[in-house]
Amino acid sequence: MGIPVITPSTTTRSQAITDIIESVALQETALSHILNAEGEKIQKMVAMQDVTPDVLLATNKSVESMVNAVSRLEMILHSKLSAFDGCLCRSDDAAAPEV
Repeated sequence: MGIPVITPSTTTRSQAITDIIESVALQETALSHILNAEGEKIQKMVAMQDVTPDVLLATNKSVESMVNAVSRLEMILHSKLSAFDGCLCRSDDAAAPEV
């Protein structure tokens, strides 16, 4: 395995920031779908006629684990966006201060 070749990018600073913010938004959308699926899982389990308390508790534990994982990912996404607090993004990259 050789050393990777890194070529200079022509992406502007503003475009790079926009891309990062867009990626966070897409990840937020994915996480919302996961949380929605977990809610549907609980609804289906509760609606079952012959469900036992043990099954409901196991489902609740599974959902709780997923919600905790999503919460940890939310903190990571928040820290990604926090990197741009106070960042002035102008349409002219040459006029923007270096951060």
